[in-house]
Amino acid sequence: MQRINQKYINNVVLRALNEDLNPRGDVTTKLLNRKNEKIKAKIISRQDGVISGLDFCKAAFKLIEKSSKFKSRIKDGKKIKKNQIIAEIIAKTKTILIAERTALNFLNHSSGISTVTNQYVKKVNKKTKICCTRKTTPNLRLLEKYAVKKGGGYNHRYNLSDEILIKENHINSEISLRNLVKKSLKTKKVVTVEIENIDQLHKVLGLKFRRILFDNVSPSKLKKYLKICNNKYETEYSGNANLNNIKKISMTGVDRISVGSITHSAKSFDSSLLIF
Repeated sequence: MQRINQKYINNVVLRALNEDLNPRGDVTTKLLNRKNEKIKAKIISRQDGVISGLDFCKAAFKLIEKSSKFKSRIKDGKKIKKNQIIAEIIAKTKTILIAERTALNFLNHSSGISTVTNQYVKKVNKKTKICCTRKTTPNLRLLEKYAVKKGGGYNHRYNLSDEILIKENHINSEISLRNLVKKSLKTKKVVTVEIENIDQLHKVLGLKFRRILFDNVSPSKLKKYLKICNNKYETEYSGNANLNNIKKISMTGVDRISVGSITHSAKSFDSSLLIF
């Protein structure tokens, strides 16, 4: 995922702008005498991190004033230092004041995800991939998964249609786990089976599917299970991985670690817009 479709970006950003502007517009900015004067503004980083979401940020200004100019001083996926300029804008005063918060909300949300994802990536070994989950903000999944990629992480399935993931509740709803896996193989889709104990693992061993996901097991048990798998499956860990334990989990040799918090609990990036 290198770029996000501009039509999608415009639709998402327009809805966000309308949250601010309906029903009567920016009643404060309307009071200004020089609101139609062209001015310059800068978006400045207030912390170190990884930037992403610039196209969403830009769209906020462009949708208010098509002729506005937005110049990025950095690209998505690049690291930035505190007090560096992220972007410069030339537009009417009213455009900058109307679009400012929406633009920064998208930029800071996306960059926050990229930044924390990169913190995880730096802690694991080269073999282990940090993956996001479907624990995303409703209607912002595409942006958030894009932000994970820009932070050096990897995307899990995008939605329920992409791949087959047999989880605990699927297993509890079916009589035979092994038969369920066999049925899933007939779909020709990527199949992942969530395993919580040694009995479940032995039930699926020998079946030719892609990936085993070990849920909420200790690093010592995980290491034991990986040895049993003997490199015949791609392996993944999930369950309360955090920055304090991620290195230990990675050292077991697991291929992937899914971390829900990189999307659902990422701290917003800190940046500000200044008119000059």
